[in-house]
Amino acid sequence: MVGTENTRLVVLRGNSASGKSSVAAGIRDRFGRGLALVGQDNLRRIVLRERDRPGAANIGLIDLTARYALDAGYHVVVEGILYADRYGQMLQQLRADHRGRTHCYYLDVPFPETLARHATKPIATEVGESQLREWYRPLDLLPGSIETVIDAGSVLADTVDRIMNDTDLARLPALDH
Repeated sequence: MVGTENTRLVVLRGNSASGKSSVAAGIRDRFGRGLALVGQDNLRRIVLRERDRPGAANIGLIDLTARYALDAGYHVVVEGILYADRYGQMLQQLRADHRGRTHCYYLDVPFPETLARHATKPIATEVGESQLREWYRPLDLLPGSIETVIDAGSVLADTVDRIMNDTDLARLPALDH
């Protein structure tokens, strides 16, 4: 078992440019200290500098990092594309092992909107439409209907509000970490 009955685990998944990192940052900004962000891109691309492939080391590192933070009393937001076929087993086990409440969200953005959003990112010149098309998986949901799907019509502030309220993070005090 991991965490406590009071810790919250939030999993944010979706395709590239769906808003996952912005939502995660918004949750952290609203909550304050005591909320750990476990970002797939940071651990996979920066820490390990590895490609996203089945069985890659970042899967275990994401799991260990989230577990460590939960055991230290932090609320945790795990965010990333986190393809269901590669990360699903790890996420389901983490969810099953967490003593507190776990909430999973999938940000569903259609491919044309993904392209428009991607054009505003710093990596837009490095990653083109063909690469995005290769990465894109429509409604790549985890089994068991455990994710709340949030569509592209939900603006950032509304999405953050919804998650803060669903998880009770809006009512919990920031932690002194």
